[in-house]
Amino acid sequence: MASIRPRERTAIIQSLRAGVTPRVGLEHIQVGRAKEVKALLTDLENICNGGSAFRLIVGDFGAGKSFFLQLIRYIALEKGMVTVSADLAPDRRLYASGGQARSLYQELTRNLATRAHPEGNAMVPLVEKFITEQRRIADTTGTPVETVIKDKLASLSELVGGYDFAEVISAYWRGFNSGNDELKQAAVRYLRGEYATKTEARRDLNVHTIIDDASVYDHLKLLARFVCQSGYKGLLVNLDEMVNLYKLPSVRSRTANYEQILRILNDCLQGSAENIGFLLGGTPEFLTDPRKGLYSYEALRSRLAANSFAAAAQVVDYNGPVLQLQNLAPEELYVLLCNIRNVFANYDKDKYLLPDEALTTFLKHCSEHIGEAYFRTPRNTIKAFVDLMSVIEQNPELKWQTLIDSVNINPESDPSLVTVPTAASDSPSPLKAASLDDDDDAEDDDDDLTVFKL
Repeated sequence: MASIRPRERTAIIQSLRAGVTPRVGLEHIQVGRAKEVKALLTDLENICNGGSAFRLIVGDFGAGKSFFLQLIRYIALEKGMVTVSADLAPDRRLYASGGQARSLYQELTRNLATRAHPEGNAMVPLVEKFITEQRRIADTTGTPVETVIKDKLASLSELVGGYDFAEVISAYWRGFNSGNDELKQAAVRYLRGEYATKTEARRDLNVHTIIDDASVYDHLKLLARFVCQSGYKGLLVNLDEMVNLYKLPSVRSRTANYEQILRILNDCLQGSAENIGFLLGGTPEFLTDPRKGLYSYEALRSRLAANSFAAAAQVVDYNGPVLQLQNLAPEELYVLLCNIRNVFANYDKDKYLLPDEALTTFLKHCSEHIGEAYFRTPRNTIKAFVDLMSVIEQNPELKWQTLIDSVNINPESDPSLVTVPTAASDSPSPLKAASLDDDDDAEDDDDDLTVFKL
């Protein structure tokens, strides 16, 4: 009989109740999407073999993009890779001039994870693993450790910022060897992108560059090479909530970020990047909107366009840079509810809180209330089911039939899309709204009505 650790059980239940993706125990609830997972497994193998990968994971709001990204992250860790992950936000972008890109890098490195440290904050263990291996080599050859470190990191000088990166690792060794914790902390601060000025970094570490907005991608490539030299197989970069770039009001800011995506895409597809992969999660609007989405940038539109032959044959191309998440089948959603029931019962059938009949009744209730959305965007369905299980667990005397009939489940909606009231008295006309929202700044000349969902 399968088993689940109490800590994982609690994390899964709490995450699903909140409508977010658990970071542990995904294998206990994963269902479906086998072809998508197989396609990403091929990408991970390519990264481990010295290649690169770029995938844009597209799905409706609540369709399971974040869960899918976490699942691939989990698989990457099991394969001996290092992962970094972050959600984009107004203060975290791929490219900026006010510190937002550096803030994204800080979030990525804060979530740096290895198999031994899957929850993140693994920068120090990563560096110390590298140093431990170099000490072993130095003891074998009789060469000073710092010399071995510099020889090992010599190839980093080929990349932008590589010389200073190697100098920082050497500084960490000196602090490690002499018991100078301040020097070690300064090195870790640099690697996490926490230095705001070059003057401060030069004073503490004798380096001439820092990780700033303009060099985030370059330092991710440096990090990918460093993790390989530390004994890992590659670096996987997970970027979720890409729709925040779509929401940027400034045309100039959006274009700069889309150009950065284009740079990453070109490097990965042309083979310029090594041992690194990028997974970007976004909504269909973020991809296909001709005014504000990636398709508004012609170079990206041509590279990310759907395979016309696959569309003509009514099949899915899983090898392209864009991976459209397919809907869960109703049968797969039933299996998912069974898995959640197993988690609640610790895989003990005698402790099942609900019979099989309750699961089918619950799915039928969801179908009657929100139609096909209950398996196309299943987040609300899953959240409601976990709430039901929680109530039954705490109040076993309650009848599940009564609870299911009384619950009201709403379809998933994207809060970033505003619904325009139909009554004329509720909203000004589009012409009036446009005139009220006029902005003299040429870079903010987007029509705000393009984000409305009619």
